[in-house]
Amino acid sequence: MASFLSYRYLIYLIIYIGDALIRRMVRLGLLKENERKLDYVLGLTLSQMMERRLQTVVAKRKLANSVHHARILIRQRHISVGKQLVNIPSYLVRVSSEQHIQLAPTSVFKTGKLGRTKSKKAAAAKAE
Repeated sequence: MASFLSYRYLIYLIIYIGDALIRRMVRLGLLKENERKLDYVLGLTLSQMMERRLQTVVAKRKLANSVHHARILIRQRHISVGKQLVNIPSYLVRVSSEQHIQLAPTSVFKTGKLGRTKSKKAAAAKAE
């Protein structure tokens, strides 16, 4: 009886949760639309996962000079995905959101204003 229940549970996982997993993988861009099978999910590699990280996508779109620079820009809140400011380099970017990655509207790179340190130094030099 126990093996029958575990077999039914396994079928349930494959049918219902497997479909949800595959839909999520396609939405994230880890699988292509024609690769909607569990075999392709099992064939995913670490490099495919790393390619979907915000840090890597920002570097590939030339918003940063390198992946290290991309990490700094993201952590210092200069990058937004759509209207949402994202400061987590490991954020997995959806295919639909990839075209909306840009400099944040409040970023000093976009506004042209002085940053926190430069404005303090300018104020100190003005007071002297």
